[in-house]
Amino acid sequence: MKKLQKGFTLIELIIVITIIGILAAIALPRYVALQSDARAAKLQAAEGAVKSAAMLVKALCMTQTGTGSTTRLLANGCNAAAGANVGVIMDGTNVTTGWMYPTADLAGIQTASQLTSGATGDYTITFPTATSMRVEPKNASDGTTCFFTYTWNPTNNGTPTVSPSTITGC
Repeated sequence: MKKLQKGFTLIELIIVITIIGILAAIALPRYVALQSDARAAKLQAAEGAVKSAAMLVKALCMTQTGTGSTTRLLANGCNAAAGANVGVIMDGTNVTTGWMYPTADLAGIQTASQLTSGATGDYTITFPTATSMRVEPKNASDGTTCFFTYTWNPTNNGTPTVSPSTITGC
């Protein structure tokens, strides 16, 4: 009688394990690079949110201050002439402004752009000076080379600047 063979031979198993090992050696470095790319993309998205929020706040100030409307402005309106930190209301939340742009603090640009920080947030946000905000994604491999800054210019017609994202250490 003929005996039926069941299962795999040792050679077949070794070949399959070798192929899996080669694929893992190729895929693992690409997977690690994907995490860095994701942090860089996240940082660039936050940069876009900050730029958009600054322009939206200015547009809100210009339209409501120009028409005399006070329905969506805080107590003294968006006082462009005096440069006072009074602000506007965006989505039911107060956003402090000065010279029609959001200030570089939690109540200003961070609130307007809706970036979250802290233990449950997506970013590490610091305020190195009274006129600047620095944003880093959490878990960056090197926070000194994975960030951008928003710098508020508290003067008449002083447009804030947002530095291009530095992403070499993400």
